[in-house]
Amino acid sequence: MPRLKKSETIAACGLDCGSCSIRRFPSDKAAAAEVIGWFKQEGWLKEGEGVAEAIERKLVCNGCHGDRNAHWSADCWILHCCVDAKGLKHCSECKTFPCARLVEWSKTDESHGEAFDRLRSMHAGLTRHTIPRRERKPKRASDLGSERDDAREDDAVV
Repeated sequence: MPRLKKSETIAACGLDCGSCSIRRFPSDKAAAAEVIGWFKQEGWLKEGEGVAEAIERKLVCNGCHGDRNAHWSADCWILHCCVDAKGLKHCSECKTFPCARLVEWSKTDESHGEAFDRLRSMHAGLTRHTIPRRERKPKRASDLGSERDDAREDDAVV
């Protein structure tokens, strides 16, 4: 996986993709052990399958600023609004930041709240895409269960 600048590991919504196990598992053995086990538990991989099969099934994510064919949730409304419709890298750059929909999203999960706080800091110019030390813990794949777009047929395990 190519090395990215810190600003490229911050998603449009403010999530820290650099700490995400789903983004890291192709090149990080500890992340792979966690993610592959979770994929098997979810039924997306069978026993005996591993990293190669997960990549082949596009169960990997390169973040909002990467290849959309390798994005955890390519149908994300924030991605479409911020990146596609407005041509921005982060919601913090938007003239209407923070919009009501983003504020509501930030209340749905602790990591979303942290992402929103990061965006507010970026918007205020208080940081240059840095993440406080307390937030640098890797995100666990099991915390992302509801975020996977498992309706896509090309991800189905047969």
